[in-house]
Amino acid sequence: MALSIVGAGFGRTGTRSLQEAVEMLGFSPCHHMYRVRSSARQLELWQGIADGAVPDWDEVFQGYSAQVDWPGAAYWREIASHFPQAKVILTVRDPDAWYTSMLQTIVPSATVGSEVDPDPAGRAGSEIIRKVALERIFQGRILDRAYALDCFARHRQEVIASIEPGRLLVFDVREGWEPLCTFLGCEVPDQPFPSGNSVAEFRARKSYLSSPAS
Repeated sequence: MALSIVGAGFGRTGTRSLQEAVEMLGFSPCHHMYRVRSSARQLELWQGIADGAVPDWDEVFQGYSAQVDWPGAAYWREIASHFPQAKVILTVRDPDAWYTSMLQTIVPSATVGSEVDPDPAGRAGSEIIRKVALERIFQGRILDRAYALDCFARHRQEVIASIEPGRLLVFDVREGWEPLCTFLGCEVPDQPFPSGNSVAEFRARKSYLSSPAS
C-alpha cells in the first residue's frame, strides 16, 4: 500500500482531527504520532530516523494509507517525493494560537516527558519528537518566540512553493468537511467533522503534566 495522503502540517495545527477525518473518509489507517507511540516497530524505525538513519519510507509506512502529524511531517518533502501520487495537506492555524498551544503541550512533553514519563513508549516517543521537531526544525530555539513563529511561517511558504497547486490543500480544520472532501474527491459524511485533542485533553493523558490554568 502506497500513501495516498501526505500531511505536511506541524503538530498542534489540527493534525489529530485530520487523522480522524481522513480515516472516516476511507484513508485508513492514518499514520500519526499516537500510532508511533503504540507500536514497538514504529518506535524503532523512528528512533533510527531521528538519529540519522536513512529512512526506508516504504517500510515506515507499510500498511498505512495516509500520514499526518510529526514525526512524519518533519520529513514532508522527502515523503511527498517518495510517494509522488499522494496528495499533500498542509494544516494551518493562527500562529499565536499555535505557539501558545505548543508551549502547553508538545514542548513540555518532548522535553520533560523524554526523561520522566513512566511509560517507556512515551519516553521514546517524546525523545523522537524532541529530536525531529524541537531540534531539527526549530534548532533548539522553540522557546524563542520570534524564531519559532518565523519557522512556522517559512514552513508554510516552503510547502506552498514546493507542491504544485493541484496536489496541495492548505487547510484549516475549522473549515470542516467541504474543502477536504472536494480535494480528496469524497462525499461529505453525514457526521460532524472531528474535533478534540485540546490542550486540556493532551495534558490529561500525561501524568507528569499538571492541568493547564485554562
